[in-house]
Amino acid sequence: MKAMELLETSPVIAAVKDENGLHKCFESECQMVFVLYGNILNIGEIVRQIKEHGKYAIVHADLAQGLSSRDIAVDFLKQNTLADGIISTKPLLVKRAVELGLIGVQRTFIIDSLAMSTMKKQIDTFHPDVVEVMPGVMPKVLKEIRAYTNIPIIAGGLISDKKDIIAAFSAGADAISTTKEELWFM
Repeated sequence: MKAMELLETSPVIAAVKDENGLHKCFESECQMVFVLYGNILNIGEIVRQIKEHGKYAIVHADLAQGLSSRDIAVDFLKQNTLADGIISTKPLLVKRAVELGLIGVQRTFIIDSLAMSTMKKQIDTFHPDVVEVMPGVMPKVLKEIRAYTNIPIIAGGLISDKKDIIAAFSAGADAISTTKEELWFM
């Protein structure tokens, strides 16, 4: 399933940061799971559990301990896990994921106009499947990004309640990601 189709059917993404969150997300209707923890020894098992529950596993390559910030880390995930994709702040890793047929999520922190400009250049140069904008509680910024690209946009970071979710969607986000477990059940 393409990233956009998946986000349309399940626009709330469970972002799990520990084993408790992992098990809680299995009870939710969230179809996509962002794995924000783990290491080179257990990431395969974490992904296997997600897949066994019929969900899509997207591994944050920057946060999995023991993986380098080089292409080989993405190759490792492709060859040694059942991961459906990766998240990274490193555009070359996202590009490699897309080349390997994985979903490539470019995570970007918009802190000022320079960061906005850099993100636009990265979209044009590396062609991620999806852009995750952090923090996701900036409707004006989300609207500007939506006007710039038709790449699916995920609003993540500091999403704390239903109002934040509605504001993100109203501003043009296609999905939201959150570690707030109660929002996985909305």
